[in-house]
Formats: sequence, structure tokens, C-alpha cells
Amino acid sequence: MGLLDMPVFSALTDKMRWHQARQGLLAENVANADNPGFKGRDLKQYNFEDRFSVVQAPVVSTATTQPRHFSTSIGGGTSFTDDKMVNFEITPKGNGITLEDEMMKVTTNMMDYQAATSLYQKSVKILKTALGKTA
Repeated sequence: MGLLDMPVFSALTDKMRWHQARQGLLAENVANADNPGFKGRDLKQYNFEDRFSVVQAPVVSTATTQPRHFSTSIGGGTSFTDDKMVNFEITPKGNGITLEDEMMKVTTNMMDYQAATSLYQKSVKILKTALGKTA
């Protein structure tokens, strides 16, 4: 097994391929935004947990050591939630594509792809350094 065949690198490669496929679908959504009756498509969210379901991550918990430290809960113990934005706007032509939402998805997808690419490159650099090879 080569160093780049490690599970971390193959997962990052899969993640980058997922972003490439998603970018294509989002571009189709933008291109067809004016077509009557067109329904936008998106990929199911990529999940690293599916990829590494056999590996158990260590459990890390936090504790408040000083009374003035910030807490991760609000009031009665309810934690912060990630509210999903739902597209309620239907354009007059009958499709559900909002260009602003699609462009936000495109930008987010691009930034996530760049982060995965950067992580991949830095990981390769670390391995080269550990092996005593300079890039």
C-alpha cells in the first residue's frame, strides 16, 4: 500500500470528486433558472462518517472550570442549532430556482473544495517532511 492510498487521502479524493459533481449540478440549476417548470437538483450531503463507519473516534467532552467561562448551551440546556434555510420562493414561471440561493451554494461548494484540496496538499507535504524529502 502506497502512502497516498491511506484512507484519509482516499476520503479526501472522494470528497473532492463529490464537490466536482455538485458543481456541475449547481451550474445546471443556474443555467436553467429561467426554464418554466425546471426543478433544481442537488447531491446528497457527503458524509465522512459513512466512509469511516468502522473507525471509532474518541469521545471528547467539555467542562466548565471557571464560573465565568462561556457555556455551550442557552438557558435551560437547549443547545445551539443549525437552522436550515428553506427555499419558499416560487418564481412566476413555475420553477423553484432562486439565483441568489444557487450562487451561494456554488460559492460555498467552491470554498469547501478549496479547503479539501488544501488539506490534501498539506497532508502530502507533512508526509514528505516526515520521510525526509523536501518538496
